Amino acid sequence: MTEMADRHGDALAGAWLDLVATARRTAAEGLVVGTSGNVSVRVDDLVLVTPSGVPYDRLGPADTVAVRLDGTRVLGALTPTSELPMHLAVYRTTGARAVVHTHAVHATAVSTLVDELPLVHYMTAVLGGPVRVAPYETYGTDALAERMLEALRDRTGCLLQNHGAVTYGASLDQAYDRTAQLEWMCRLWLTAAAVPGLTPSLLSRDEIRRVGEKLAGYGQTAPSADGGAPGRGGAQG
Repeated sequence: MTEMADRHGDALAGAWLDLVATARRTAAEGLVVGTSGNVSVRVDDLVLVTPSGVPYDRLGPADTVAVRLDGTRVLGALTPTSELPMHLAVYRTTGARAVVHTHAVHATAVSTLVDELPLVHYMTAVLGGPVRVAPYETYGTDALAERMLEALRDRTGCLLQNHGAVTYGASLDQAYDRTAQLEWMCRLWLTAAAVPGLTPSLLSRDEIRRVGEKLAGYGQTAPSADGGAPGRGGAQG
């Protein structure tokens, strides 16, 4: 374990601090309660992940947990989150660098009502298209990870029936932003659908595709931190 930590050095330490900050943000902004939900980030061939059953405000540098893509723990004394199979499945099948899983109220509520989040807002395009609901499976199982991957096909986020939501991205910030956006859209649909006697207007799949193309070129450009090529900002409405 010492050799592993030495080889990755400051990259692991910095990534762990960012991971803990993101995990604490999910709690502070009401996306999780207690120790529900989990966050991970990939550093080269390792995955840092929140440990099971430990409040985020108690996590420090000494609590770092790292595993290989096959699930073998290589750093830390704490047990990784029980949803480790779900996180690793995302990394093994996509180019994800970070994964956020929450039990957000509105996302979970929608997961109990429909098979797909109705197209109530154009920002659905940020997640790659209509957000699917993965059929229920027991938490922490390979079966749940398999169902999740089916729902994530060509998407960067999905809902888990009677459970919560999962999003991934090229960074912790992007994965978190997608989680927050998904929760907002779920809240929006539930709010509109609750008005007696009225039915929310929905967008077409063609419109979502058009918006996706438009958002691909959206945002300000700014020089990168190392003075290299400019990077594009995240999509916003």
